[in-house]
Amino acid sequence: MMTRMLGVALGATLILATAAAAHGPSRLKTEMSVTLDATPDEVWEVIGRFDDMSWHPAVASTEMTPEGAPADIPDESTRILHLQAESGDPTMTEQLIQIDPENRMYKYMITEVAVEVLPVTNYSSSLQVKDKDGKAELVWKGGYYRGFPNNDPPENLNDAAAEAAVAGVYQAGLDALAERFGTVE
Repeated sequence: MMTRMLGVALGATLILATAAAAHGPSRLKTEMSVTLDATPDEVWEVIGRFDDMSWHPAVASTEMTPEGAPADIPDESTRILHLQAESGDPTMTEQLIQIDPENRMYKYMITEVAVEVLPVTNYSSSLQVKDKDGKAELVWKGGYYRGFPNNDPPENLNDAAAEAAVAGVYQAGLDALAERFGTVE
């Protein structure tokens, strides 16, 4: 009887260990912020329009799809970002999930992007302008998985590549706004 219970316990342990090893990637998170020398409303005026990403240096143009579609209807508003590039026309398609102008916040998700452009999958993010003693604190945060969904990803699609790419996008946007408005220590 004792041998049988030991065998069952050992079998259960092996099954659980195998399942844990086959788990795959974990959801990654990035959050960055900057306090700008402007009012929250001034910054929201620049970043709060889902159909205008001209404030971000990596974006060459923003196109709503279908053409003429509204930019403020969650689950319907979809934009295509045409990115700066030396050749080709790399794009990223994003859908508005939520918008709250009173709290100067919107959430969106990437619905289509080549992992060569941004090495992530299942990406969702939010931009919010908070009032910090009359100045604008911009908080940009996102959750995503690396570009390779299985175990043993290639180096360009692993967790570190995904985190570095997202941090690079956020930092470029925050730096552009800091240059535009100045920062507060």
